[in-house]
Amino acid sequence: MITTSDFRTGLTFEYEGEVVTLVEFQHVKPGKGAAFVRCKLRSFTTGSTVEKTFRPGEKFQRAHVERKEMQYLYKEDNNWTFMDTETYDQVPIDESLLEDAPKYLKENMTTGIMFYQDQVIGMDLPKQVELRVVMTEPGIKGDTASGGSKPATLETGLIVQVPFFINEDDVLVIDTRTGNYVSRT
Repeated sequence: MITTSDFRTGLTFEYEGEVVTLVEFQHVKPGKGAAFVRCKLRSFTTGSTVEKTFRPGEKFQRAHVERKEMQYLYKEDNNWTFMDTETYDQVPIDESLLEDAPKYLKENMTTGIMFYQDQVIGMDLPKQVELRVVMTEPGIKGDTASGGSKPATLETGLIVQVPFFINEDDVLVIDTRTGNYVSRT
């Protein structure tokens, strides 16, 4: 069991029947009244973030979330198949658990899969991925000073805004947290 005094960012525990992670927290001691802990919690099952307030000393059951390195193999219907890189076991994961991850997944890519009590609860994508441009309009010659952008379709189907100098077959670095272009490799 853990209490509010054990709180730290990234802690996972069970709250109201769900596994949640602590995004941020703050111990508040008002001048009048009892102290409390203000928290932002993110649910692993829904992905939503909620703000909650707890009394000091409230107890929660710790959730032991295991992260395994797994390699993405293929997609079949609504299931994405991943292989454990240590045991070579294959695990099909329903598309609903992956949220936005399919926009960044390429075959043979290694990523972290989160397990709680041997059930998949989510994915831990790398902060940046490299994806190839499959379609974009050619840049206008001499139009480098305007600082504009154009849409580019990447190999996973993701469409991002890129600078005019980006061409088809360029490999781009994309931030998976925002979905934005970072650089060209």
